[in-house]
Amino acid sequence: MELQIFIELGITGIVVGFMAGLLGLGGGLLMVPVLSFILGNMGVAEDLSIKMAIVTSMSTILFTSISSVRTHHKLGAVRWDLVKGLAPGIVIGSALASLWIFVAVKGATLAIFFGVFVSYSAFQMYMDKKPKPSRQMPGFVGQLGMGGLIGMLSGLVGAGGAFVSVPLMAWCNVAIHNAIGTSAALGFPIALANVTGFVISGLNIDNLPPASVGYIWLPGMIVIACFSVFTAPFGARAAHRLPVKKLKRVFSFFLVFLAAYMFHKGMNAA
Repeated sequence: MELQIFIELGITGIVVGFMAGLLGLGGGLLMVPVLSFILGNMGVAEDLSIKMAIVTSMSTILFTSISSVRTHHKLGAVRWDLVKGLAPGIVIGSALASLWIFVAVKGATLAIFFGVFVSYSAFQMYMDKKPKPSRQMPGFVGQLGMGGLIGMLSGLVGAGGAFVSVPLMAWCNVAIHNAIGTSAALGFPIALANVTGFVISGLNIDNLPPASVGYIWLPGMIVIACFSVFTAPFGARAAHRLPVKKLKRVFSFFLVFLAAYMFHKGMNAA
C-alpha cells in the first residue's frame, strides 16, 4: 500500500471514530465518499468503486460500533430495550439490501439515493422540529418495521444507521443522547448482517482490486478500523458535554456536505 493512501485512510479512521462516538454514526456517511475517491484513483471502475466503498465502509462499523457503544453504555445512554426490539427487523432489512437490492441496482443509482436520503435527514435534524409529547416508540410490530427500514437503508448506503435511527427515535421522544447511544449499539447488528450478505453476493464479481473479499477492500477496512477504535470513546464522551441543539446542527451540516459529494459521484457514474 502506498504511504499516501495509508495516511488518507488513517486520517479518515481518526475522524470516523470520533464522529461515531459523537453522533452515533458508524462513519459510513464519511467513509463512502473517501473510499470511492481512493478506489477511483486506483483505477477501479466508477460503478464498482461506489459499491466497494459502501461495503468496505459497512465492514469497519463492526469494529467502530463496539468501541463507541462501550463508552455510551458506561454513561447510561444505551436503551437496550430498544436495541432488542429493533434488531430483528434490522437483520431482515439488511438481508434484503445486501443479498438482493444492492446487487441489482447500479452504483450510480446508489450514490444518488445516498445523496437524496442523507439530504432529507439533514433537513429534519436542522429544523429540530419538536415531536408531539404523546408520541412514543411503537410496539413489537412497529419496531420490527422500523428496524427493517433502518437495516435496509443502511445496507444501501454503507452507514451504521444513525442517519435513520437517530431522527426516528428523536421523533418518538427518545432523548437525543439516548438515541445516539442506542444507535451506536445498533451499528453492530446492522454491520454484521449486511457484511455477511455483501461477502456472499460479491464472491463472483470480476475486476476487483488486490486484497478484496467480495465487495470488501481489506486494506481500507483494516486501516480505518485500527484508527477509529481509538478515537470513538473520545467522541462518545464529547456527546455528553454538548447541548442537544448543537448536536443536531453538527449532524445536519456534516450530512449536507457528504450528500453533495455523492450527488456529484452519482451523476458522473450515470
